[in-house]
Amino acid sequence: MTLMDRRGLLRGAAVLGGLNLAGLGGCATAPAWAVSAPGGRAAGSATFGVLPLAPMRASTDRIFDITVCLRPFRAAGPRLDTEQVGDTLVVHNYGHGGSGWSLSWGSGAIVVAKCMSASPREAAMIGCGALGLTSAILAQRAGAGVTIYAREFLPQTRSSRATGSWTPDSRIALADAAAPGFAALWEEMARTSFKTYRGYLGLPGHPVEWTDRYVLWDDPASGAITRDGPQGALEFAAYHSRIRDLTPRAETMAPGTTPFPNAHVLRYEAMQFNIADYGHTLMNDFLTAGGALRRMEFHSPADLTQITEKVVINCPGYGARALWMDRSIIPVRGQIAWLIPQAEVNYGVIYKDVATLSRSDGIVVQAIEGGDMKGYNDDNETPDRAEAVKAVATIAQLYGR
Repeated sequence: MTLMDRRGLLRGAAVLGGLNLAGLGGCATAPAWAVSAPGGRAAGSATFGVLPLAPMRASTDRIFDITVCLRPFRAAGPRLDTEQVGDTLVVHNYGHGGSGWSLSWGSGAIVVAKCMSASPREAAMIGCGALGLTSAILAQRAGAGVTIYAREFLPQTRSSRATGSWTPDSRIALADAAAPGFAALWEEMARTSFKTYRGYLGLPGHPVEWTDRYVLWDDPASGAITRDGPQGALEFAAYHSRIRDLTPRAETMAPGTTPFPNAHVLRYEAMQFNIADYGHTLMNDFLTAGGALRRMEFHSPADLTQITEKVVINCPGYGARALWMDRSIIPVRGQIAWLIPQAEVNYGVIYKDVATLSRSDGIVVQAIEGGDMKGYNDDNETPDRAEAVKAVATIAQLYGR
């Protein structure tokens, strides 16, 4: 089948920004642990009868939006160091690839500890995306008054265009370029974030929830992953084996136990963020705790003289490439076609290089052919309707069967 490259799609997120499936900034990719197929549990071991899955109404006239996200990838992994700019301490927190939402709480805990070592009464946050908001909330909990400075606030930021899947190692680094000790640091961030998300389950609006995902393929001889990535494909770091204890194993479904007519069906469970609800929850938490928002655009580090705070956590995402002249930031483009939401659909599907995920604010449909290399070094944020229509038509074909 052509669902993804050997280390790509079924790996944990990045395109679907991304089942992250490959992750949009979060953007989506399904985790490698999810597609060790054939394998997982014994076929049909936990299934009785046919699963009652409502069909997705996949038709191009139900596309109500097409969004594009640029994931900020760094070969060495996220930048979490500090530097002094004049009399201001700057703590960096950017470059998380397709894992910004997934690692936000763990990453924030690390940078806020560095920030608070200076014992500031007031701290500034640059950026109001996934990392800026969570770092701001953590700084408040540590005792600092916080102002967020940003050109855009949620839901206008690139973070709001992410797939919304738990994909903590989606384009997080290159296997041969990650900083020494980064694997252990990544595990710390992933475990901290995962534990924090537990507190958002069950809240009104379902800002965070668990859902089933189905990986489908027709050729019984091919298995879930059979082809290598494109010529010259990079080897992205894969760390999910370090946290295998956090999530259930995938399960190969017995023929006839799902409504899907495919020769093979793999099911796994994954955590997702309904970003419209989740982002609103975070913003409300920040403002309720006394946080302030100030619209401001920074063009260079010298602009820090325009603010009064002397401790700054820098969370500009892809914007760091221009603001900090950081050419280590590589854009990874991801596009989502949004279908009108269906409350009765509570699962995701990966089929023929297309990943879908049902959220409360819409059904995400994302083309993922090429795996982790799709969109690499592409900074074009113009929506491609032809790509969106083709992806939706592929899913329509599945349900038409």
